Amino acid sequence: MRDAFHDSLDHVSDQLEEMTRMVGTAIARATDALLGADLSAAESVIASDDDIDALRRDVDDQAVDLLARQQPVATDLRMVVTAMHMASDIERMGDLARHIAKVARMRYPQSAVPDAVRDTVLQMSEVARELVAMTGQAISQKDVHAAVQIAKEDDRMDELHRQMFAALVDEHWTHGTEAAVDVTLLSRYFERFGDHAVAVANRIVYLVTGYYGTEDEGLLTR
Repeated sequence: MRDAFHDSLDHVSDQLEEMTRMVGTAIARATDALLGADLSAAESVIASDDDIDALRRDVDDQAVDLLARQQPVATDLRMVVTAMHMASDIERMGDLARHIAKVARMRYPQSAVPDAVRDTVLQMSEVARELVAMTGQAISQKDVHAAVQIAKEDDRMDELHRQMFAALVDEHWTHGTEAAVDVTLLSRYFERFGDHAVAVANRIVYLVTGYYGTEDEGLLTR
C-alpha cells in the first residue's frame, strides 16, 4: 500500500515537472509572437493554456484523493499539500504567458514592443525561461540549493523590470501612451512570472525542511 502511495507521489511530481516544461514552451512562444508579430504563435500559446489548466486540475484531483484515502503525515503530507500549491503557481505562470500572447495578438500585425525596449523584453524572456527550467529541476530533485538559486535568478528579472520603468519615464520616450501601457503590462507579466517561480522555490524549501528559512540560514524568506 505504501509503495503504491509513493508511486502516486512520484507521478504527481512528474506532472509538476511536465507543467514547467509546458510553461517554458509557452513563454518562449509568447515572446516570439510578441517580438515577431506572429499571430499563429500567439494563438497557439493561448489555446495550449487549456492543457496546462487541465494538468493542474489532474494534480489537484490526485492530491485530494491521496489525502482522503491515505491520510498521509509528516513529509508525505507536506508533499501532497505542497504539490497543490505548486501546481497553482505553475498554472499561473502559464496564464501570464497567455497574457503576453494576447498582447501580441491584440497589436497584430504590428509588434507591441518598440525598438527602444526590445532588448529588455528579450532579456526578460530569457530569464523567465531559465527560471521555469530551474523550477522543474528543483521539483525533480527536491533540491533546496536549486530553490535558492531560483530566488537569486529572479533578482535579474526584478532589475530588468526596473530598467523597463526607467525607460518609460525617460524624457526621450517617443512611442506614445498606447505603447507605454503595453510595455508596462508586459513588464509586469514577466516580473510576476518570476515571482511565481520564487513561490514554488519557497514551497520546495518547506517541503524538504519543514519550515521557511531566512537568508542568514541560506534559505529563502517568505
